[in-house]
Amino acid sequence: MSAVSPVHLYCFPYAGATSAIYRPWRAVGPAGLRVVGVDLPGRGARRAEQRVTDYRALVAALADSVVTDLRQASDRPRYATFGHSFGALVSLAVADAVAREVGYPPLRSVLSASLPPRLHSTEDEVAALGDAELLDKIRADGGTAPELLANEAMAGYLIRLMREDHAVRAQFPLDRTLLVPFPLTTVAARDDRYVTPRQMRLWAEHTTAPVDQVEITGGHFAAFRDPAATLVLVHAELCPPADATGADPGDATGADPGDPLATRR
Repeated sequence: MSAVSPVHLYCFPYAGATSAIYRPWRAVGPAGLRVVGVDLPGRGARRAEQRVTDYRALVAALADSVVTDLRQASDRPRYATFGHSFGALVSLAVADAVAREVGYPPLRSVLSASLPPRLHSTEDEVAALGDAELLDKIRADGGTAPELLANEAMAGYLIRLMREDHAVRAQFPLDRTLLVPFPLTTVAARDDRYVTPRQMRLWAEHTTAPVDQVEITGGHFAAFRDPAATLVLVHAELCPPADATGADPGDATGADPGDPLATRR
């Protein structure tokens, strides 16, 4: 019997970040996942390219890169997407575009810590902030290592990325009618000050397929607190174990049912 090829998990960064945030994930993921960090044009592995701040053009550029990667793999490789915060809607729109191009859908899209597009403002929420104020916000949010923020050159770079991404975020309501035919998993942190578990459930408006919601402990960046645990959760959603005992495979978490890490709603 030939070995089952891994699922290609394309991971999209939160605002002000690059694919480097997913580098540690590659070392701790289950064997059945190939974690692929996706960079926006103009940063990370694509830093030589022209930056893109138009939302539709950005989705198209990212979809092209995912399609190219898939076509370098085996015939019809299985794939899925993961996006956190800013990266959630971007990942879903890209997954939809990729499915149209390659002719088959992802196993599912995993959306973490993000409001659905109709709840986003059309105003750039950081445009009025000075650099020092924006840096304070980045520091308070807790998604960036303090040693990076202490470096003046790096702090300036991260401020630029954050401004670019918030300009794109203000265009998210353009996709308020996005509707995909594949399943979703939403990952909601119980103490997230930016999006509640109840608001995360509204992502169900964007698919005709089933939606699982998983609740985890912690705040906005809880999914990054323990990458191995997050990837176990994602793997269980993408590749539920065979139903050999009569148990509902939709209840599989990859952990003891009493584990406080995650619960399904």
